[in-house]
Amino acid sequence: MFRALSRTLLLAGALAATPAAAQLQMTEEETTRASYEALFEAPMISSGAIARLRARGKQDVLPTLALVVRYRGGDRDILDAISSLAGEPLPGWHQLMLWLEARPDIRPHPSYRLIKLDMFGRVDPNFLRFLGGERAKAENMDIRLEEVVWGGVRVDGIPSLDNPKMLTAAEADYLKDDDLVFGVSINGDDRAYPIRVLAWHEMMNDVVGGVPVALAYCTLCGAGILFETEIEGREKALIFGSSGMLYRSNKLMFDRETDSLWNQFTGRPVSGPLRGQNIELKLRPVAITTWGQWRARRPNTTVLSLETGHHRDYGSGVAYRDYFASPNLMFPTLVADESVAKRKDFVYGLKTVGAARAWPVAAFAETPVINDAVGGQAVVLIGDAKSRTVRAYARDGHSFAAAGKDKLRAEDGGEWRATETELVGPNGKVLPRLAGRLSYWFAWSGYYGVESSLYGEDSVSKNATKSAASPGDK
Repeated sequence: MFRALSRTLLLAGALAATPAAAQLQMTEEETTRASYEALFEAPMISSGAIARLRARGKQDVLPTLALVVRYRGGDRDILDAISSLAGEPLPGWHQLMLWLEARPDIRPHPSYRLIKLDMFGRVDPNFLRFLGGERAKAENMDIRLEEVVWGGVRVDGIPSLDNPKMLTAAEADYLKDDDLVFGVSINGDDRAYPIRVLAWHEMMNDVVGGVPVALAYCTLCGAGILFETEIEGREKALIFGSSGMLYRSNKLMFDRETDSLWNQFTGRPVSGPLRGQNIELKLRPVAITTWGQWRARRPNTTVLSLETGHHRDYGSGVAYRDYFASPNLMFPTLVADESVAKRKDFVYGLKTVGAARAWPVAAFAETPVINDAVGGQAVVLIGDAKSRTVRAYARDGHSFAAAGKDKLRAEDGGEWRATETELVGPNGKVLPRLAGRLSYWFAWSGYYGVESSLYGEDSVSKNATKSAASPGDK
């Protein structure tokens, strides 16, 4: 054994000194063996394997070397090998993952999938429910396996709240007026789900106003999105949980019926039995607002109880305090142009067929009512930058201005009232509320950047469309 290890070390030293032009010829089997050894074998064997992969000179092993850096650490040998193969300095896992995201043309070595699944299975065998067998093959996924990363918890390590206990507003004495809540109103059923509680669970399955819904809260991308969970052609509404895996710093949720993985931001299945069936969950409006404002607006609301069945510190501002206060991302993902909105600035986005547009929440500090358009649809948005509250409505060609609390005045002088579901005008005319997404800018631009414009990016014409070149789902 000692002689074998000595030969390995000698070979590693020789290969490290090999000029880049003199690439080491390796069979597919040898490359597979070296890739496996780099991640799973003892340090001396791993170092020799990394040296061979470096001398081989091909970039298809960089996704595997990203696993090595993530799970074994980034010593000088591995980082030098990565930089050599990439052709530029990449001093850590974050930099390598950004490099790979920007190069979707690089296809990983055939051994990568099984090696990554082996690694995932060691972290939590339940990960293989979503990616095992044929599921993680490139042709069976709408996202790149190379960009699926472990978020630090196991399957259901962030437990969902299913049909949680609710309290009357008077009973919710644990809440402060300035605590932020997700406000939901469906068919006259008003509910408040405090962020200080949802941050520990990130997924809520409930029935509101007779409609089965899931409130998917991705703390990393700042997005709380309300989906209807009944799908045409299926007998039962889907129930969702958190997989423990991420894609571009966005949680991958899963449905408990088929174990398909879903993109939390788009509401589309990206792997598993439901993928490829043209399914997209329908959005319902949800408002982030303060408890004091929501309770005043909807006095008959119910609110989430602290009796969740889990032991957590549900205090104000406890969960993710440092992350929310930092301008940095926890996991790597490319960010589009930040000249108007920084990566963790909140934006409110609307998407229609063939078009999308986002508004920085900060813009509402200056202009609380914004008349605009998304594609061919005229919209009006009412926002409060301090509480991050934004509601959007169709405006049917009207131009509105603020006229008091929850009131708008049209250009013809008519007064309109803003409710949770519609704008109510003279003679009972109504205009529907539109469902959008509030999130950090990096998340919106990462999924809708190519088709989206951003309010304020053109100082001359605020309706100009400028595509932000950032890849989304395949």
